[in-house]
Amino acid sequence: MFTKLSSLWDRIRGSLWFVPSLMAAAAVVLAFTSLWADHHLIGKHPSGPFAWLYGGGADGARDVLSTVASSMITVAGVIFSITVVALTLASQQFGPRLLRNFMRDPGNQIVLGTFISVHLYCLIILRAVRTEEAGGFVPHLSVSVTLLLAMVSAGVLIYFFHHATSSIRASSVIAAVAADLDEAIDRLFPERVQRPGPEPVPPPDTAAPIRPEIDRDGRRIVAPTSGYLQALDTDCLGTVARADDLIIRVDCRPGDFLTCGTAVARAHPAERVTEAAVSRLQSAFILGDERTVVQDVRFPAHQLTEMAVRALSPGTNDPSTALACIDRLGAAFIRFSRRRVPSPYRYDEDHRLRLILAPVTLAELIEETFSPIRQYGRTSAPVTMRLLDAVITAAPHVTSPDARAALHAQAVMVHRGSLEGLPEERDRREVLKRYQQAQEALTNSMAA
Repeated sequence: MFTKLSSLWDRIRGSLWFVPSLMAAAAVVLAFTSLWADHHLIGKHPSGPFAWLYGGGADGARDVLSTVASSMITVAGVIFSITVVALTLASQQFGPRLLRNFMRDPGNQIVLGTFISVHLYCLIILRAVRTEEAGGFVPHLSVSVTLLLAMVSAGVLIYFFHHATSSIRASSVIAAVAADLDEAIDRLFPERVQRPGPEPVPPPDTAAPIRPEIDRDGRRIVAPTSGYLQALDTDCLGTVARADDLIIRVDCRPGDFLTCGTAVARAHPAERVTEAAVSRLQSAFILGDERTVVQDVRFPAHQLTEMAVRALSPGTNDPSTALACIDRLGAAFIRFSRRRVPSPYRYDEDHRLRLILAPVTLAELIEETFSPIRQYGRTSAPVTMRLLDAVITAAPHVTSPDARAALHAQAVMVHRGSLEGLPEERDRREVLKRYQQAQEALTNSMAA
C-alpha cells in the first residue's frame, strides 16, 4: 500500500494542477474567513485598532477588487505562456523526457497558484460588496487583505522572472537531475558501508537449488497491460507468498518497459497459485506511461546520459554540457559505492525464502550511462579525457569487483576509441596518459 501511495504522490507532484488547486482552496477559505471577520469584528466603520484598514466606500472597494482580479488573471496567462515557452526550449535542448522535471518544479506551481488564488479571492470578496441602496456593506478587512496580496503577488512575479530564466540554464538543469539521482540513491539504498576497503565475502546463494525448479515448474505471471514499471510493491508480493506458501521470482525491475502478456515473474509451486493470487500479484506491478524516480535509480542517471549525448550531437555541439554530465555521473558512482546493495533474497519471519528480486548494481549503472557517452563522444578529446578523469576519481572509492571491472572495461574502450576517433597525435598521447593513470588508480584500489 505504501508503494502505491508513493507512486500516486509522485504523479500528483508531477502535475501543474495540484499545488494551484490547494492554493485556490486556501484562497476560498481565506475569503470567507475575512468576510466573517468583517461582519462580526469590524462592522461598517473601522475604528480604534482597525482604523488602519481600508476606509473607502463601496464603489472604491469594487474598483480595487476589479482591478486586482483582472490584473491577476492577465498575469497568470502571461506566466502560463512563459512556462510553455520555457518547456519548449527545454524539450529542444535537453530532451522531452526532462519536461517532467520542469512540471514538478514547485516554484512554477506556486507562482501559477498565487495569481489564480488572488484572482479567485477577489471575485469572492467582490460579490459581498453592497452599496447603500442594497444594504450598505464594505468588507474593509477583506479589501485590505486584497491590497496585501497584490503586493505579495508583485514580489512573486519578480521571483518568477528570475526563476524562469535560471531554471532553463544547462547547469541548473543538470544540477537538478543530479540531485534527483542522489536522492534516489539515498532512498533506495539507505544502508551505508564503511570507508573503502576489501569487499566483504557475499553470503552463499541459498536460492541456487530452487532456481531450476522455478524455471521448470513455476507459473508465469504476466503483465496485464503494457507500460513502464514505475514501482514494485514488494510488501504485496511477500504477503501473497506467505499466504499461499510460494516462492516468487521477479524477472523485471522498475524502469523496464513491459508488454502486455509477457512474463514479469514466476511463482513456485504452480499448483498453489490460484487465480486470486495471480490477480493480487499483478496488482503489485505498478505500470505507467513514463518512468519515474520512485524506485528507478537508473532513470535520473539515464537523463544525465541523454543530456550528454544530445549535447554531443552535431546539431547542438555543446561539449561543456556533456562534460558537466560526466562530472555528475562520476560523483553519483562514488555516492553509490558507499551504499550497500540489498540482497535479492527476501525471507519471512520463519526464515523461509519468499522473494527473489533483481536489484540494480553499480556495475550496470556504469555500463548503461558511460557507454552511450563514450560511443558518441569518441571524436571529442575533452569528452574522452573527462571520461577517464571520472574513472580516475571514482576508482579509489569503488570496492565491488564487478564495478571495478566495469570501470576498467570503460577505460579500455575509451582508450581504444581514441585511437580511431582522434586524428591528432598530441590528443592521443594525452588520452594515453589519462588511461595509464586510470589503470594505476584501479590497480591501487584493488590492492587496498
